[in-house]
Amino acid sequence: MSEGFLVKDSEILAYFLENLWSKGFKLTDEEVSFIYFGQKFTNTSVEHVKLALSFTLQLQMSFDRSFYISLLELFSRHNIQNKKEAILLLTQNGLMK
Repeated sequence: MSEGFLVKDSEILAYFLENLWSKGFKLTDEEVSFIYFGQKFTNTSVEHVKLALSFTLQLQMSFDRSFYISLLELFSRHNIQNKKEAILLLTQNGLMK
C-alpha cells in the first residue's frame, strides 16, 4: 500500500472527535488535549481511545477525565478489540446493565 493511503492514528482520532462534534458533543480544547494526553499516558491504541471516549460520554453524560483514563486502562489491560467486547467487560464490572 502506498503511503498516500495510510491514515495516521492522530488523523483517525481527529476525524472521530470531529464526528462527535457534529453530533453535538462539544468538547473543549482542554478536553481534546486531555484525550490525546490520556492515550499517550496509558500507551493505548486509537481504538481503545474511541471506545473509552464513547463509553465515557454515554455513561457519564459528559467528559469525565478520571473515568476516561480508567476505561483506557481497563480496555488495554483486557486487550479489548471491539465494542462488543467492551460492552461485555463493562457489564461484568458493573458499569453497564
